[in-house]
Amino acid sequence: MKALITGASSGLGADMARVLVEEGYEVILVARRKTKLEKLAKELGDKASIIIMDISSTYNCMQLYNKVKKEKIDILINNAGFGLFGEFSETNIDKELDMIDLNIKTVHTLTKLFLKDFKKRDKGYILNVASSAGFMPGPLMSTYYASKSYVLHLTEAINEELKKEKSNVSISVLCPGPVETEFNRVAGVSFSLKPMESMQVARYAIKKMFAEKLIIIPGIKVKLGVFATRLVPRKLLTKIVYKIQTKKLD
Repeated sequence: MKALITGASSGLGADMARVLVEEGYEVILVARRKTKLEKLAKELGDKASIIIMDISSTYNCMQLYNKVKKEKIDILINNAGFGLFGEFSETNIDKELDMIDLNIKTVHTLTKLFLKDFKKRDKGYILNVASSAGFMPGPLMSTYYASKSYVLHLTEAINEELKKEKSNVSISVLCPGPVETEFNRVAGVSFSLKPMESMQVARYAIKKMFAEKLIIIPGIKVKLGVFATRLVPRKLLTKIVYKIQTKKLD
């Protein structure tokens, strides 16, 4: 089997690639950072190939799909994404629009393109990386939280369509809490909750993906937190999240 992984140069993307190669899969690694991708590919050996590409544009997503469509991809992992901290009225709009392009439009486009092929073959796995942030409003990281909510709800909707069609294609969404990756440096925050190790999350995600689990939430504390969001009134939840967010200032 062969997997395509976006945002594969570091963090969760790189660790999910390591897990899949350990299990005998070939991986195609996609990211912008050539040096890091080449280093990872060298580590993984002949099971790995790389594509240096910025997939934040729809045109490049189409180019990526056309480049690999003859490879008969079995697994698509939409991992590329980033966050940004700050009040909505003050954050940089260009960065926010770039985030919407990568966190939403790229996931949407690649999911649609590969899903069509998977449905024709009646097999395949899609793993979209969202966040526990997708279950709640996120003052001080409003665009990021909203983008992950989109990914979560899109995946849930597609899953229901596949189930109604009795399709053998599986789609899952990974919703971790804090993970020890480059995310906090890029977003400009530090976590109040101790982050989980990236490899631990990667192994759990791949295991649950193959088990066809729809919503994958690593860690008991994060599971309990997500469950609690269902019990708290939305206005109160927003106030709680704001207070938590203020503790993330680096």
